[in-house]
Amino acid sequence: MKDIKLDPSIKAIRTTQLGIVVSIILVFVKAAGGHFGHSYALIADATETGADIVSSLLLWVGLRYSLKPADERHPYGHGKAEPLAAILISLFLVVAAVWIGFNAIHFINTPHEGPRVFTLWILILVIGIKEALYKYVLKVGKELNSQAVKADAFHHRSDAITSVAAFIGIVIAIFGGKGFEVADDWAALIASFLIVYNAYNILKPAFDEIMDSAPSNEIVNQVRNIAQNVKDVSAIEKCYVRKMGFDYFIDLHILVNADLTVSDGHTIAHMVKDKLMKSNTHIKGAIIHVEPYVIKHNSHNIVR
Repeated sequence: MKDIKLDPSIKAIRTTQLGIVVSIILVFVKAAGGHFGHSYALIADATETGADIVSSLLLWVGLRYSLKPADERHPYGHGKAEPLAAILISLFLVVAAVWIGFNAIHFINTPHEGPRVFTLWILILVIGIKEALYKYVLKVGKELNSQAVKADAFHHRSDAITSVAAFIGIVIAIFGGKGFEVADDWAALIASFLIVYNAYNILKPAFDEIMDSAPSNEIVNQVRNIAQNVKDVSAIEKCYVRKMGFDYFIDLHILVNADLTVSDGHTIAHMVKDKLMKSNTHIKGAIIHVEPYVIKHNSHNIVR
């Protein structure tokens, strides 16, 4: 049976929808468990999962918008909506972390009943589900080379980390005896710092993409090697690669024999562009600038 390959954007949206459905189920399980099990760490964990849902919705909106075709005002398309969604996710994570941290400090200084044992079983289930979801979404994000999908994956990982911190805190609170009830709240406080760290890891690559920072050397070297091997291309002078969501746009300066006609140079440029577009499905556009090949010899420029 023929394998049908999904369009990258469609696959990203379906992955996001899966994360939203799973997170909605888990937020109710955690919130109920935290309320009836007297565990603020589990309630904080439910809050973090709620942040997952909102961030996934932001990602879904960003991905949908990034699918809009290029127009007169956006000749390169709307791909920047994808890293912009990742930036919003990271900022939302910080807001959630601050809320969790302040509430944890409040409960640390407020006497309260310790957590119940059954909350541990809830957390074991949650950690397993969220870690599996993280690995799957990250795999898709790497496959699609999508910062926003990777950001969504790390959001699931931060949720799993919060659950691990809650688990440790509840274990200490339950089995540590009198005076250790606040271990549950300390776990929530520690988790808030871990969430901020994850937010930074999401923000940096997304911000780099928004600012048109150079992508990995792998794609740049690939472009250079392909262009260099096209017939009549003497050398590569400049190679700039810009990432726009799932796609790349290339600005390339090639050197050709100066004796060639303008028509010949135009033909070579089109050969280079066609080779690049066929070599990588993520390359959606290339501007090829043709220059005469110049050799410097004894302080004089010899044009070939």
